[in-house]
Amino acid sequence: MSRILLVDDEPNMLSALQRALRQSKPLAGAQIETFTNPFDALNRICVCEFDLVVSDFMMPEMSGGEFLQALKDVAPTTVRIMLSASTDFKTAMTAINDAHVFRFIPKPWQQAELEQNILQGLEERQRLLAEAGKAPSPQELEAQRLEEEEPGLLQVKRSDDGSIIL
Repeated sequence: MSRILLVDDEPNMLSALQRALRQSKPLAGAQIETFTNPFDALNRICVCEFDLVVSDFMMPEMSGGEFLQALKDVAPTTVRIMLSASTDFKTAMTAINDAHVFRFIPKPWQQAELEQNILQGLEERQRLLAEAGKAPSPQELEAQRLEEEEPGLLQVKRSDDGSIIL
């Protein structure tokens, strides 16, 4: 089961991103967490490991480039994707060079492009883990086995406020 973190200072943008990912069949069952504050997101990353992080570039507390650079230092095998409404070439180059961003996606995004980039990012995560010599934990292996036997068994449906829907 994939763990994805979304960071954007605009709550409406986070809701739209989360909705887009939850509507994606290949990403069904992914655990998605959202943060409007990059400092809170970094604190969460220190406690919990994520496979992939999607961050906005323009945020008031900390730029997306600075956030993803800090993320790279704390969780080097977590794949980093940046979203930005800016079409400035320097913005993209800074993100790619300094924070080693896997993909740079313009806002507004196309659903198919977003989904494809996230799936490729999750594949990259597996490659990075293999390269780093990290094998999946017993819990991750068991979760994978259960999901293969009973697709959707581990899928948790959540409402917009984060509560679990039974």
